[in-house]
Amino acid sequence: MTETEVSKAVTWGLLAAWVANDLEELATMAGWARPARSRLQKRFPRVPERVWARMELSQRDANVAIGLMGGVMAAASADGARTGGRSPFFRTVLVGFGLHGVVHIAQAVAYRGYTPGVATSPTVVVPYSLWALRRLKAAGIDSGGVGTAAAALAFFPVAVAGAHGLARRINRPHRRGVRTAT
Repeated sequence: MTETEVSKAVTWGLLAAWVANDLEELATMAGWARPARSRLQKRFPRVPERVWARMELSQRDANVAIGLMGGVMAAASADGARTGGRSPFFRTVLVGFGLHGVVHIAQAVAYRGYTPGVATSPTVVVPYSLWALRRLKAAGIDSGGVGTAAAALAFFPVAVAGAHGLARRINRPHRRGVRTAT
């Protein structure tokens, strides 16, 4: 391996670390939401009801949303592997993944208890992200700095909201064969 090559452990490691984090979320997210909602509503009574209503999700919605995000993570990892870690898409998702781990930790601190994803954030997400960024730097690949971090911070909530919105739409009951009289 030359000095400018990045191992596949760096690029495909993004997908592997995401799988570890999202298996935790898959196992806990839907069941955590309802009791957390009532606790958070008491703590933040000025938040509108429509915001709280979007917090609850079925296990099926969680499954589909996580699967959709998995597609994004797989695409970023594949693009990273294809470009030897130089892909702006890969680097943005990598930085965003690390920042998302920090957000999980901050959420748990603010909640004053367990939140889905917090167990694997300090043990997998953040350590992998820092390691991968160091490996990129050692290969002479810039992480993108503040611009990449800003793009990641902008992309992350859009991707999550999009995945959850699409999951709800996919899982919405369809009424087939129902016609209205004209």
